[in-house]
Amino acid sequence: MPLSPETRASLRGVSTATLATALFKRGFMRQMIQDVRPLSVPQQTMVGEAVTLRYMPAREDLNRIDVFRDPAHPQRRAIETCPAGAVFVIDSRKDARAASAGGILVTRLMRRGAEGVVTDGGFRDSAEIAALGFPAYHQRPSAPTNLTLHQAIDVNVPIGCGDAPVFPGDVIVGDADGVIVVPAHLANEIAAEAVEMTAYEDFVIELVQGGASIVGLYPATDPASLEAFKAWRQRNGR
Repeated sequence: MPLSPETRASLRGVSTATLATALFKRGFMRQMIQDVRPLSVPQQTMVGEAVTLRYMPAREDLNRIDVFRDPAHPQRRAIETCPAGAVFVIDSRKDARAASAGGILVTRLMRRGAEGVVTDGGFRDSAEIAALGFPAYHQRPSAPTNLTLHQAIDVNVPIGCGDAPVFPGDVIVGDADGVIVVPAHLANEIAAEAVEMTAYEDFVIELVQGGASIVGLYPATDPASLEAFKAWRQRNGR
């Protein structure tokens, strides 16, 4: 089922930390993409369905500079077919010694209306990408072309990105803390629960800022905390 506007909006209003907890309750422990960070401070939470690109170790005779002349080259084809609203996720084998992509390709993604881009490797032209204000997550800057180490091999297949399993169509959410992968079939359920969790967390932080103890409040083991939360929601329209 495609990501609905309502679920997308709900996921924009919650954190990756809250989503990680909701997923953990269901036994999912490896959905956070490890060792990636935003190139610039996110202006809003990145939410979109995954379109994937898989790299493998490059074989020199098959990965010369002229492969980019072929419009069907997997990297080029992926960029030119990534739909609006999607998050482009690259499996670079957690290897940032060569760039997964650079400023021109990321700009093209942005102009096509993509929601963002994530790699467990690195981007070249990182300062240029950061200045775009486009959600982009990587391990660290990397100048050499991907051709030196990575061979683009397939598009929109299951991949591993930063040790997280990513299937095409999974929902990718990114904020200042990082990027998490929500299995597609759980997106609506997880989003609804995360909205509820966020409301309670906002209630808790308000009380804690006022000097309240977390005992019985977080988690809500004292029934009085739930009663106080109910009244808080009514007052705040939550």
